[in-house]
Amino acid sequence: MPGFTRPMWPGEERDVARLLDEAFGGTDESRLVKALRDSGDIAGEMVLPMGERIVGYYALSQFRAPQGWLCLAPLAVAPDLQGHSFSRRMIRQLTEWAKLTGQYVVVMGQVELYEKFGFRKDRAAHLTSPYPIEHTLLAGPGEDAPKATLRYPKPFEQL
Repeated sequence: MPGFTRPMWPGEERDVARLLDEAFGGTDESRLVKALRDSGDIAGEMVLPMGERIVGYYALSQFRAPQGWLCLAPLAVAPDLQGHSFSRRMIRQLTEWAKLTGQYVVVMGQVELYEKFGFRKDRAAHLTSPYPIEHTLLAGPGEDAPKATLRYPKPFEQL
């Protein structure tokens, strides 16, 4: 069984890139993460270890606007371990952290998946985004649906 989610350690970048490439079937996400690191936009990277192997990962990057908001992307679990609730555990920990610390976190993705674990589509209804708002969800303090224009970190523009 995997251990607890923890911050990524220096030197684990290659293992994370391999996990992302396997989980997504290509290099787009690992290249995005490298670009976010290189630009200084990464706010945090978390891994889910299992023995010596990294089997889960997510990155939080800083929006250019609104100031202080974070973007969850990407989130990955090793293909051979998908379907065993590891992504659920990582997402639930993140959404609980966001509520407790007063941190807004936005994700764009599978609405059904993220809503099950604490993100809410209805709270993102008044956000303006360069990406489809129908796939945008929000976690964090309160129950409101804040009005804001999302300006993603520059590396997202290269997707």
